[in-house]
Amino acid sequence: VQLVESGGGSVQAGGSLRLSCAVSGPISPHRWYYMAWFRSTSGKEREAVAVLYTNCGVTAYPNSMKGRFIISQDNSKNTLFLQMDNLEPGDTGIYYCAAGAISYPFQSNMYSAWGRGTQVTVS
Repeated sequence: VQLVESGGGSVQAGGSLRLSCAVSGPISPHRWYYMAWFRSTSGKEREAVAVLYTNCGVTAYPNSMKGRFIISQDNSKNTLFLQMDNLEPGDTGIYYCAAGAISYPFQSNMYSAWGRGTQVTVS
């Protein structure tokens, strides 16, 4: 399976970006129970940004990410999205799409498939 992220770039603080993750195949609970966006920022371990339960579209966010990030899917296009609003310099980092967890969806080591990431820079 391939996950390919796109949509990263440079933006000023307060701006928005929409990341996309193209999935090579249908997004279905039979293949990917959970899908998620993670990020690696300076000085921090890879952390969960948003999680999607593919069976019913339920989403979940770590407390620190609530309010500015929205994860969604377009099954007709086999694409996962991350809408990011009111971006802050602390959001600068590499954002990754992940799939394959069946439990503990906020833990990166539970995911079996990863994209290469897309760079987001907020100044």
